[in-house]
Amino acid sequence: MNTTTIINFSCVSAIFTYTNQNAMASSFLGLRTVVYKTTDLSAAKEWYADVLGIQPYFDEPFYVGFNVGGYELGLHPAEGTPPEDAEPLATTYWGVNDVEGVYNKLIAAGGTPVEQPSNVGGAIVVASVRDPWGNIFGIIYNPDFSLG
Repeated sequence: MNTTTIINFSCVSAIFTYTNQNAMASSFLGLRTVVYKTTDLSAAKEWYADVLGIQPYFDEPFYVGFNVGGYELGLHPAEGTPPEDAEPLATTYWGVNDVEGVYNKLIAAGGTPVEQPSNVGGAIVVASVRDPWGNIFGIIYNPDFSLG
C-alpha cells in the first residue's frame, strides 16, 4: 500500500510517497490454503462440514475445499495412516472466538486431544486435536492479531 505524505517547511515543500514495508518486505501474500490428508475423503468431508458448520465450496473425488473465513481448508486423499504417535512438523491454528467451546465440539465430534485449551500469554488461548485421520487441527483466540 502506498501512502503519500506532504511536508511543508517554510522554504521547501516536499511530497514523499512510501510503501508499507510489511506489505512489500516479502513476496509471500499470506496464508491461503491448508491441506489435510485423509484416507477416507467422504468421511473427512462430512466430519469437517459438521465441525466447521459449512459445506465445501469445491467437492471433487480428488480434492475437497472449504472456505473458512477467507482461507481454504483442503482435504486430499492419501494412502496409509500416520502412526498415532507421529509428531507434526507444523500445526495450523484456525481463529475462533471461543477456544473452550470449539475444542469441546471437536472432541465430541471424535477429535483426539493433543493440546487442551491453554493461555500462552496475554489473552491468547490455543488448543489442538487430532482429527480422525491423524491430522493436527489447531484453534486459537488471539485478540492482538487482525487481518488487513
